[in-house]
Amino acid sequence: MSKKKKDIREDQQDQSVKDQVEDVLDEAIDEVENENKETEDEDTQDALSEEEKLKEEVQKEKDKFLRLFAEFENYKRRTSKERLELFKTANQEVMAAMLPVLDDFDRALNELRKSGDKNLIQGVELIHNKFKETLTSKGLESMDVKEGDAFDSEIHEAITQIPAPEDKLKGKIVDVVERGYMLGERIIRFPKVVTGK
Repeated sequence: MSKKKKDIREDQQDQSVKDQVEDVLDEAIDEVENENKETEDEDTQDALSEEEKLKEEVQKEKDKFLRLFAEFENYKRRTSKERLELFKTANQEVMAAMLPVLDDFDRALNELRKSGDKNLIQGVELIHNKFKETLTSKGLESMDVKEGDAFDSEIHEAITQIPAPEDKLKGKIVDVVERGYMLGERIIRFPKVVTGK
């Protein structure tokens, strides 16, 4: 029996050693798993931080793109506005050169009306109207200034000042010497007026 006891005792010791080895192995496995988890957590954090960095960079690039796009849109708007303005006033010099011819036509018509030759008046009126319509179609507009209008130094050019024939004409326009003209919204010739004092 002693041999049996001895075998049992050895089995128990072997079992005890096995248990201890298993415990040590379990602990080692747990430690390795914990280290792996920590490494994975660190890798995940690194990956997240890299992902966040990339997101920030993408956001910065989007902001740059949006700003550049907005600047380009402003540039397009500004240049198209300047181009339209240039087209509107491109023929300003030609129009300004034609105004004395238009004035001469007006004076000639007034003198022809005094003569009474209807055929001659009719022929000159046709030419005058066609010339005036052509200039109007290109954007030329006559400024409407009449006797009795208030004088405005921004849009009128005073040639002289005379004593007002009536009290209501003091500081107002007494006579229009030369018509004023606008091309689009720009005045290309200010009306020359006489004011009352």
